[in-house]
Amino acid sequence: MGIVLLTALGVGGATVIGAALGVIFKKATHRFSDIVLAFAAGVMLAAAVFGLILPAVTEGGKYGLWIAVLGIFAGALLLNFTDKMVPHLHNLMGRAEERHNNRAINRVLLFVTAIAIHNFPEGLAAGVGFGGGDTARALIIAGGIALQNIPEGMVIIGPMLSTGMKPKKVFGIAALTGLVEVIGTFIGYFAVRIARTILPFALAFAGGTMLYVISDEMIPETHAHGSERGATYALLFGFCLMMVMDVLLG
Repeated sequence: MGIVLLTALGVGGATVIGAALGVIFKKATHRFSDIVLAFAAGVMLAAAVFGLILPAVTEGGKYGLWIAVLGIFAGALLLNFTDKMVPHLHNLMGRAEERHNNRAINRVLLFVTAIAIHNFPEGLAAGVGFGGGDTARALIIAGGIALQNIPEGMVIIGPMLSTGMKPKKVFGIAALTGLVEVIGTFIGYFAVRIARTILPFALAFAGGTMLYVISDEMIPETHAHGSERGATYALLFGFCLMMVMDVLLG
């Protein structure tokens, strides 16, 4: 249980670390941000496939393949429904950067809310991994999510600072988005521990939510500023790095 707590705090705290880096490197180019975020997308993609979806197929036994397919689409549909409730992250971020009046603050708060909502399934994925009992694989998943949270924390800083918010308040808001992941981690962990029969579906569900975030938010954002080639290779590098870690440490 102790390692789950430390991991949950690490996953959530990575967003705050990213926020700190965002303040330090607030003048970083779009190219740099795109490459870092694409690398994180590759890491998350490998974590979703090797740490969640393939184990779901294995754990599901005879019907594991179809349970995994169902879980993936269930996770994706949940986030699709969530996107209907809140604006898309990249669209809202762009609007926030273009405005410097009081109305921009409201848009930025919506942007942060969207980030927080999307953080929940990431925490859920980390918790489900630990609930499955494979600590080494769970740590790889959590590490991938934490790596992704660092550039995400960097991304949310710019729009908030552009509205005139003080850095201390910005850090507080970033910490709240990280707290959502901590909560999601514990929910995923206890849900699977209580009902092990749902493990295959829960693994695939968490993997589906991660795939949705990668495809719907991260890749479009990294390919929107003219750095597509660099972002593509950064994604491949992140994916291969996590694949190697999964094989060597698994």
